Amino acid sequence: MKVCGMKYMENMEAVSVLKPDYMGFIFWEPSKRFFTGSIPTLPSSIKRVGVFVDATVDEIIEKVVQVPLDLIQLHGEESAPFCAQLREELQLLEKEHQRTNGTYKIIKTFSVGTSFTFENLKPYEPYCDYFLFDTKGPLPGGNGYTFDWELLRSYRSGVPFFLSGGIGLTDIPQLSEFLASPLAQKCHAIDVNSKFEKSPGLKNTKDLQTFINKLQKEN
Repeated sequence: MKVCGMKYMENMEAVSVLKPDYMGFIFWEPSKRFFTGSIPTLPSSIKRVGVFVDATVDEIIEKVVQVPLDLIQLHGEESAPFCAQLREELQLLEKEHQRTNGTYKIIKTFSVGTSFTFENLKPYEPYCDYFLFDTKGPLPGGNGYTFDWELLRSYRSGVPFFLSGGIGLTDIPQLSEFLASPLAQKCHAIDVNSKFEKSPGLKNTKDLQTFINKLQKEN
């Protein structure tokens, strides 16, 4: 599971106790969850994901080194050639810093609406380790509502994906059914954010724990 939109240090420490696979940090200034602080020491099992919206390759590389980050989530209108360029720069960075804890991974986000076609993903496949499917809305993320997961019946790519978009406690029955279906064959992780907040960036750890427990129980 990925908990995105982390903002406050003490809250990160509390969420880390729940042992999510990923924590997401948003580096897009207009966001209410824009991250500017420092990240406490996290368990090695938790990977740090930096979320960017139409940033330059140089800006991304700077954050990867500064924070540091393990995965880069591209949440804007980034092109396949941009992903290729970023992949190349990340590989150079791995060699330069002799990175030993795995390669940097790229997640490309796509906002799914009724007119979305998965054919658009093909040019990205050679350069992205994961896709993330979010709900098409007025903001790049954090819109707080789900898309119709039945649309994933048309997904034919071999690239694993994160399922995102307004997932909350009330979605557990539907989510359990989804995870048990062929639609979830390539689902790598569930991404949660706004439905588990007391305020933007401040996660409700009690609700997160309930969500994790119920999901594990039903699956």
